[in-house]
Order: sequence, then C-alpha cells, then structure tokens
Amino acid sequence: MFIHVNGVRLFYEKQGTGKPLILLHGNEENHRIFDEAIELLKKHYTVYAVDSRGHGQSDKVLEYHYLDMAKDIQEMIEQLELKDISLMGSSDGAIIGLLIGSLYPKLVDHLILAGVNVKPNGVILEVYQEMKEQYQKTKNPLIRMMLEEPHISNQQLHQIEAKTLLLAGSDDLIKLDHIERISHHIKNCEFRILEGEDHSSYIIHNKKIAKIILEELK
Repeated sequence: MFIHVNGVRLFYEKQGTGKPLILLHGNEENHRIFDEAIELLKKHYTVYAVDSRGHGQSDKVLEYHYLDMAKDIQEMIEQLELKDISLMGSSDGAIIGLLIGSLYPKLVDHLILAGVNVKPNGVILEVYQEMKEQYQKTKNPLIRMMLEEPHISNQQLHQIEAKTLLLAGSDDLIKLDHIERISHHIKNCEFRILEGEDHSSYIIHNKKIAKIILEELK
C-alpha cells in the first residue's frame, strides 16, 4: 500500500491482527528484510513494514535526513490513526525510532532499536572510513547521510517516554560503549548484547528478531 506523507509517497505492507507494530529497516535495505519475522509477528500484531523514503518502492529525493524520515513515520501514524504502537527499528530505522520517541514522546509506547547510534562517530572507525571511500566513488546521498548524521543530544534522549530495548550484536559495527551510553540517558531502557551476532545478522531474513520482539512485548 502507498501513503502520501511529508511531501513523499511511502510504500508499506500491512499484515496480521492486533495492536500495531511498525518495522523500520536500515540504510539501502527495504521492508522485505522482515519477511521471515513477519510470519511469526502477524499472528500477534498488525504489522506495518515500511520502505523509508529513497528505499524500496517509496519515493526518492535529492538528499536525505533522519529528521525527515522520522516526520514521515509520524505523519503515517497520525493519518492511519494508530494507537498503542510498538516500533522496531534496525540501524537507520533505529535512529528514526529514537527521533520519533524524543520528538513525539506520546506517539509510541514501546521501542525496540537494534544497532543505533546518535552521532556519526558511534560507528567504528574502520567502517566509517569504508563508508567515506564508498561515498567518494558513488556520491550516494544515503551514504552521505550516514557520514554526516545523526546528531541526537542527551537532552533529546531524556525526552523519550516509551519503554525502550536497545540491541546490539557482539560484533556490531556500532561501538558497544556508544550504545551503552545512549541507554543511560533513556528513562525506561534496557541494553542487551547478542553474542555471536553482527550489526544485522539476527534481523535480515531471520526469525530471531521476531522472537526477541514477542518476548519483549508479551
């Protein structure tokens, strides 16, 4: 399905019954990474799997900013009149989740955020350098966004009211101490490291994330 929000047309897939659960993918991915997880989640929730602007079937724009992506989801929620919302975001989707939680504290009840950073330097140096090299070759505006954003302050994190679970793989490309520091600034927050996992191994085409979500939201 398509919805017009914040000057763009977003594509999303809706499946299941129950309270709304929004799934947000990472940079240069699309909602299909959650296909396997949705098979479990749709038995318990109405799942909204969204293509962020510039991804999948959603509209592309000339430049990208996490704040615009957060506004997209906020307008989608309000247009669809969703209530009692849980939101799971991976990587860029997790950044969007943090922004939604801080900018619109009453909008979402529960956040499950995997591999999130609040500053570009939250990414380990080797990976950041690889992104810089990739951007120099491709001039991909989605990569440029990751090099320059986000910039989420501790004060913004203090605004989050949703119950929050932060996840990271033990081999994540986000610095684990960076995510741990984030957790200290969110009121009702747990930080969990998944041993043997990397940035998205437990998420992309994997039912592990569905089991974590179901356990967290029960």
